[in-house]
Amino acid sequence: MDELSKLLALPEAQKRSSGLIHTPREIQQQPATWRRSYQEFCVRAGEVQGFLADAGVTEGDGERASVYLIGAGTSDYTGRALTSLLRRRWGCEVQAVPSTDLLTNLDEYIIPGRAYLWVSFSRSGDSSEGVAVIEAALERYPEIHHLIITCNRAGRMATDFNLRGNVLCLVLDDAVNDRGLAMTSSFSNMVVTGHCLAHVNALPAYGDLVEELAANAEGFTSKAADMAARLASAGFTKFCFLGTGPLKAVAVESALKVLELTAGGFYTWAESFLGVRHGPLSAVDEETLIVGFISGDVRRRSYELDLLREIKKKRLCGKLVAVSPGEALDADLADENLSLSSAVTVEDLYRPPLDVIFGQLCGLFSSLERGLMPDTPSPKGAINRVVTQVQIY
Repeated sequence: MDELSKLLALPEAQKRSSGLIHTPREIQQQPATWRRSYQEFCVRAGEVQGFLADAGVTEGDGERASVYLIGAGTSDYTGRALTSLLRRRWGCEVQAVPSTDLLTNLDEYIIPGRAYLWVSFSRSGDSSEGVAVIEAALERYPEIHHLIITCNRAGRMATDFNLRGNVLCLVLDDAVNDRGLAMTSSFSNMVVTGHCLAHVNALPAYGDLVEELAANAEGFTSKAADMAARLASAGFTKFCFLGTGPLKAVAVESALKVLELTAGGFYTWAESFLGVRHGPLSAVDEETLIVGFISGDVRRRSYELDLLREIKKKRLCGKLVAVSPGEALDADLADENLSLSSAVTVEDLYRPPLDVIFGQLCGLFSSLERGLMPDTPSPKGAINRVVTQVQIY
């Protein structure tokens, strides 16, 4: 039995007293929920196609609308994981913009006369900034189209805006409205829904891909759990996560998962493989665990392996773990390898829901190692499951 399965098999009373009711289950359920998110999207695909056409994203001979992917924290990283794929599939400009930036700088992001589609991601649909940004945009820029993806049918994003003609709301299954503090299955299912948006005119082909992702995840999770549990007990004080392109979004989200679930007990950061040399590498020492999400693209991978070779040659870190498709890396590149099974056939653009599972598990087992309760790991209430305390001006 792998280490995650052991947590899931604990008596309910012990789970409750240890803060393990939600988070382990929400990590484990991800493959099954991806399949369900895809199926539920297919039911509304025609409606979504029409909305995107009206928004000027997928049809028309003129200039396509500009697309903003909006969220805060993990919901922002959802957008970062999707930017390149949507740009490729839709053939228009797509960028991730944090709702926390839009709230204070809204007018600076709007060019008069240009068409926009805003895609807002939110687990709760109730975060102060996310709701306020949509309200401000509807009032001051009523021509903007809004597509809302949320996990909470009772949240304000799902209830307050959905009857407007320029707003479409997609509510995911309640099972992925994560009850634990840290977003896990809500993140990966919003990313899968973003994949569906990218393939809205070719959903059967993506259906094959999501099945491959889910099948891979079912084998990958047990291996990732055992490695994450072992590394959590190894005494590292720093976690550095590296990724390129959409896998950098995985690195950023993984660093946040360890930070959130350990109440800041570890120093965590994320960078690209090329960017880390420009300063952040100075923070790496013998107490640092480096996790590299290795690209399946030959050219990107060459840059990444050069960095790993340099780190190993200089003996900079305590341990270097490579998460990658295909065969294990040589010992001069990585101390340990975590294979994505047959995911070698999956492009980097689609890997975030799969790769991020290891980052989530690092956070879970590091939380337990520090004696915290993963479902509620912020003992002083520094952060909460829903950010609702922001005064809006």
